[in-house]
Amino acid sequence: MAEQSVPFALKRVYEPASDEDGQRVLVDRLWPRGLTKQKAHLDLWLKDVAPSPDLRKWFHHDESNWDEFRHRYLAELDRNAAVAQLRELAGRGRVTLLYGAHDEAHNHAVVLREFLQSEGKP
Repeated sequence: MAEQSVPFALKRVYEPASDEDGQRVLVDRLWPRGLTKQKAHLDLWLKDVAPSPDLRKWFHHDESNWDEFRHRYLAELDRNAAVAQLRELAGRGRVTLLYGAHDEAHNHAVVLREFLQSEGKP
């Protein structure tokens, strides 16, 4: 089976919007500090695809918990109905997943994009 290219990009919500972003979807459960809705330039705020409050609090952006956080969040995503909404959007073009975390390598949006781009998922 040929690998399907899914048009998902990642971007901090604090970075300026651009035409290349396509659909801009905030995937954080909490609204980013100090950001107005006008400056965010969102098409959608999909809170339900973010990690559960318990998982988010447990991880607390502690890089030493990264592997276990990734494992737990992938399990949550496997049961998350909001994933289908993101895949549907991607069927219409590029989707930029927006997040507020400072760490660009160790945040839930990285795991979410990995999950969305994996084969064999609903």
